[in-house]
Amino acid sequence: MGETPIIGVLALQGDVREHVAALAGAGADARPVRRPAELDAVDGLVIPGGESTTISKLADIFEMREPIDKRIAGGMPVYGSCAGMIMLATEVLDGRPDQRGFAGIEMTVRRNAFGRQVDSFEAPVKIAGVAGEPFHAVFIRAPWVERVGDGVEVLGRVSEGPAAERIVAVRQGNLLATSFHPELTGDLRLHRYFVDLVRAA
Repeated sequence: MGETPIIGVLALQGDVREHVAALAGAGADARPVRRPAELDAVDGLVIPGGESTTISKLADIFEMREPIDKRIAGGMPVYGSCAGMIMLATEVLDGRPDQRGFAGIEMTVRRNAFGRQVDSFEAPVKIAGVAGEPFHAVFIRAPWVERVGDGVEVLGRVSEGPAAERIVAVRQGNLLATSFHPELTGDLRLHRYFVDLVRAA
């Protein structure tokens, strides 16, 4: 891989364009991916926010489930935001019975955890390993992490408000996930962190 890693954004549903723009701004060759042949050409993958049950169904329709499972097993770096976090979890609470993810990160995630009470909100979140001020994190009907396995590093928690101390950013090896949407804020630090992770892999 050259200095400019090729990173795909799973373009089945969700905020694909925003992630492509953020990755390009962070130094990657970013492109939408919706076919196995397109997946073969990338060094890393972002699973964007959207609707996790819809992404799950479309992964089957577009025959992307098995290729993504294989690339994850082979060590490809993947970053999931919001619905993407749900898709990377080994266990999902309050999901639909037929919903299947990629089960890459050993964690239990509660879907739509913040509920109607704080459906969409913003809060500062400090991310371990990312220098500077806490992120201005945007949560939109977001999940949170209820449990992590031994190999999972907690990178960030909500710092204030009704959801204080809830886990909202994790990493396990080459897999990264956040409950919030960094692609909506113009703050590219988390995308740079992922681009560096892809480069190192």
